[in-house]
Amino acid sequence: MKILNIQRMSTEDGPGIRTTLFVKGCPLSCKWCHNPESISPSSHTEWISVRCMGCNTCIEVCPKQALSSTEKGIVIDQEKCVACGKCAEECPTGAIEVKGINRTVDSLYKELIKDKAYWGKDGGVTLSGGEITMQSADALLLVKKLHENNIKTAIDTCGFCKWETLQKLIEYSDIFLYDLKIYDSKKHFEFTGQDNKVIFENFELLAKECKEKGKTLWVRTPIIPGATDSDENIMSLAKVIGQKADLWELCAFNNLCKDKYDRLKIDWDYNSSSLMDETRMKELVKIAIDNGAKNVLWSGMTKRCD
Repeated sequence: MKILNIQRMSTEDGPGIRTTLFVKGCPLSCKWCHNPESISPSSHTEWISVRCMGCNTCIEVCPKQALSSTEKGIVIDQEKCVACGKCAEECPTGAIEVKGINRTVDSLYKELIKDKAYWGKDGGVTLSGGEITMQSADALLLVKKLHENNIKTAIDTCGFCKWETLQKLIEYSDIFLYDLKIYDSKKHFEFTGQDNKVIFENFELLAKECKEKGKTLWVRTPIIPGATDSDENIMSLAKVIGQKADLWELCAFNNLCKDKYDRLKIDWDYNSSSLMDETRMKELVKIAIDNGAKNVLWSGMTKRCD
């Protein structure tokens, strides 16, 4: 599997304390994406300025001469870089990272179960993205191995995949964290680069299967200024979700990923957008409940309203 990283002691990717495996590659290109380094399935190398001590070891060991030093710091020529990881291995401060490391299912399993003592009765492992279903064959092997060893597993997905992929994962997964972002298909394409038809079709099928097999289904909607935060969008999504989900979480926009876009040399559309305010998040929860949804809550940082 091509992974980004393993995040330990997570409390935001399912119930309890969890270990979350993030993989590389996503079929959507959401304009607000908080993990832009996960979108491309290809590996790449990043320089993290705040960790750098200026020793230039990375430049010296690069076999492709893809790194150079400037007044602004280390510059990586991504066309020359083959993400071999030599620079990351030799960097004494971890200022160089390769995004997209190939790992076998067995090695990942051994790494994940190191945290077993922390999970308790509710926690476990969450497979996230990018989009985990893009690596469906290996994801199925991993979640099966975890399940067979009595480890609770969650699948975090945008739903943009073949139904058969989700259907196979249901057998060995305890929880599905399912993203429903925008109801209007044209707006969905505008903000994510893909149509939402298959996402809503898969949601209906998944909700039915989860109910029949006793699996838990959580829906998550990112609340993004000017994209997903309208009354109409939440109202429409509520009518689709209704009583089908065990929980619907409205996740407030945050801007903590600015530095990621800087490292990738990408202009972020939401660079100057402010946080949602608490009053508005509560209004959206009420709209969702008034339109037939159950167990709706909001999460995330909000700006102060004096």
